[in-house]
Amino acid sequence: MTVAEELPDADNHAATAAGPETAEEEPIKQRKNGLYPGVSDELAENMRTGWADTELHDLQPIAQAAETAARRAALSARFPGERLVIPAGNLKTRSNDTEYPFRASVEYAYLTGNQTEDGVLVLEPASDGHTATIYLLPRSDRENGEFWLDGQGELWVGRRHSLTEAEKLYGIPASDVRELTGRLREATGPVRVVRGYDAGVEAALTDKVTAERDEELRVFLSEMRLVKDGFEVGELQKAVDSTVRGFEDVVKVLDKAQATSERYIEGTFFLRARVEGNDVGYGTIAAAGPHACTLHWVRNDGPVRSGDLLLLDAGVETHTYYTADVTRTLPVSGRFTEIQKKIYDAVYEAQEAGIAAVKPGAKYRDFHDAAQRVLAERLVEWGLVEGPVERVLELGLQRRWTLHGTGHMLGMDVHDCAAARTETYVDGTLEPGMCLTVEPGLYFQADDLTVPEEYRGIGVRIEDDILVTEDGNRNLSAALPRRSDEVESWMASLKD
Repeated sequence: MTVAEELPDADNHAATAAGPETAEEEPIKQRKNGLYPGVSDELAENMRTGWADTELHDLQPIAQAAETAARRAALSARFPGERLVIPAGNLKTRSNDTEYPFRASVEYAYLTGNQTEDGVLVLEPASDGHTATIYLLPRSDRENGEFWLDGQGELWVGRRHSLTEAEKLYGIPASDVRELTGRLREATGPVRVVRGYDAGVEAALTDKVTAERDEELRVFLSEMRLVKDGFEVGELQKAVDSTVRGFEDVVKVLDKAQATSERYIEGTFFLRARVEGNDVGYGTIAAAGPHACTLHWVRNDGPVRSGDLLLLDAGVETHTYYTADVTRTLPVSGRFTEIQKKIYDAVYEAQEAGIAAVKPGAKYRDFHDAAQRVLAERLVEWGLVEGPVERVLELGLQRRWTLHGTGHMLGMDVHDCAAARTETYVDGTLEPGMCLTVEPGLYFQADDLTVPEEYRGIGVRIEDDILVTEDGNRNLSAALPRRSDEVESWMASLKD
């Protein structure tokens, strides 16, 4: 028997449902058609030795350590006496033996600042609240060969932090996650878990949790994020600033996009997102011509033609997972046609009304209602729908051409706080620290026979990221021009 056949399986080295004992018995998986059938004892011994100590001793806590500690304290206060389990999630297979890039669950990252796969935050009830432990995979094992034989070993995908290093970074005691499922099976007392991220963790708790109680935990964690702290506001501004530069990048290469396709626009923005951030916060919408009338056009494989409009809806995600969400509708030629400007200016006017309605104490719905009223007025004025405006709004007739709501909360998810209760979100009241988008639009489908032919195939959306302040609001994305004449001047300046 070769050494490789005796080695433990670290291919799925998150705490498996079977527990750590099984993990010690399973061999590291070898590729069926790998060129090396096994590992000699001599090679295995050679790989165990001769490595320098790379432990990092001068680590400082992550920038948001104080904020994550405060968030855990708030969570502890809400669920006294209960064990709380918040997993990061596991790698997901893209195809065969390749995985999608990993992104930790928002709940886990929000409470820890950690972003590694298989991590789990556990809050154990204590007399004075909870004791937090972050369960992580330690450095890949050099003694058993995991570090070089396993597909997720250090020499294949990079070095993980040691548990000691993790404690310094995140300010939380760290333990080996491979021991966790056994501990969870033995746990007594009330337990809640954030579901949908780690099947092994959920299996270990299957007889201890209920869907209703777990949903209460998920809802509370979503509502915690409605009001952003100072660190979060700074990260959102950072995301927006990078996004502004990404839009500038796109305008500078519109000639190349015309020679290729919308993919050139998508790729150009993606370069900025990867250089300055973690990724794009969502699939970039690079919709030229009639594609702008498809709200979530992410195929981005159509032509970019002079004379058409380009609707670019994109956002950079920072390394801490906060994303911008900005839309501009740009004339590919640099100049709006008369009908394009007419429609664009109506959307701009609606957005101005919506932004003006964002202020502390206002109802969340107010900005939507204000923007929709302007759009309905223009549709009646243009003879596209029969008034009066109050009738149009009451029956929702404007929705044929406006289609979507006028905004949403923004943060670590592009549609942040989605699990929050309706009474605290859509039916709630705006507070300082909330961040939301204001994004009215008009979309005249290419096959819409109810509008004049000159309208058909024109889609316009303008979207900005708005922070509620103590005395009103601040447009985080104000650096990108919005008014039609300013857009034209801005585009011309980037071409010089």
